[in-house]
Amino acid sequence: MHEADESYMGYFDAANLILLLNALLESERAVARLALAIANEANAGPIAELMQSVHTDEAHCCALLNEHITRLGGMASDKIDSFHEEAMAIVDFRERILFLNRCQSRVVRTLTETLPRVRDDKLRLDLAAMLGTHEANIARANDVADNVASGSA
Repeated sequence: MHEADESYMGYFDAANLILLLNALLESERAVARLALAIANEANAGPIAELMQSVHTDEAHCCALLNEHITRLGGMASDKIDSFHEEAMAIVDFRERILFLNRCQSRVVRTLTETLPRVRDDKLRLDLAAMLGTHEANIARANDVADNVASGSA
């Protein structure tokens, strides 16, 4: 059994895992850039603070994904998910934050579906930490978006 192929046992094989990690990296990179752009536009206050924090978290996730892709023998993608351009076209801060949350929710779904199929302990722990970070950031962004809607941000 210890010689069985990972995919036979329901786990991702290295090639498919690298593809998945690169797709996550492209999304993380787009969210990081979007969060930084929003922070810079907001300049100060709760929106800027939140988005700077999200940017820092996303940059950390990008570094982790790069590390794991390389460790698994892959080459990290240098692409950025196309939703970045779409989000930058949204003028309203609240709507842009909600769009960012939809993108982060997509990452949460991917991570939730992926975790049970990752055999590598270090990678699974890092992906679980990423999942928790994304869930917390989504909740914080929803709070800020609600305050923007009520005019108190």
